[in-house]
Amino acid sequence: MQKAENNSDNGKHDKDFSVMFAALGDPTRLAIFDRLADGKPRSISVLSDDADMTRQAVTKHLRVLEAAGLVQSHRVGRESQYAFCPEQLAEARAYLDQVAGRWESALMRLKSFVEDDDITGLP
Repeated sequence: MQKAENNSDNGKHDKDFSVMFAALGDPTRLAIFDRLADGKPRSISVLSDDADMTRQAVTKHLRVLEAAGLVQSHRVGRESQYAFCPEQLAEARAYLDQVAGRWESALMRLKSFVEDDDITGLP
């Protein structure tokens, strides 16, 4: 088995994005994130209105999303408003495109290898 390609960016991106992917891996957080993805900031009370959970539970989910860099909070008077952060998602997409490119390259090498073996008539 060949060792994974050593890329100085891999360790950094894998660690950073694993937090984001873990945050989005929870269906409740994904639903909250989806509501904020339209770009309109919302308060905890607005986000918890349609949810089947307490404001405290919504707050905990928002803190996880904020720690992952997916949302930002701003104080407006006595309320905290949460807003979508597109930059982190754009960086994650670029990372996933990079990973997809490596897989595509590996699959093309495998295809070439298999097709070359078929031509030579090896079992």
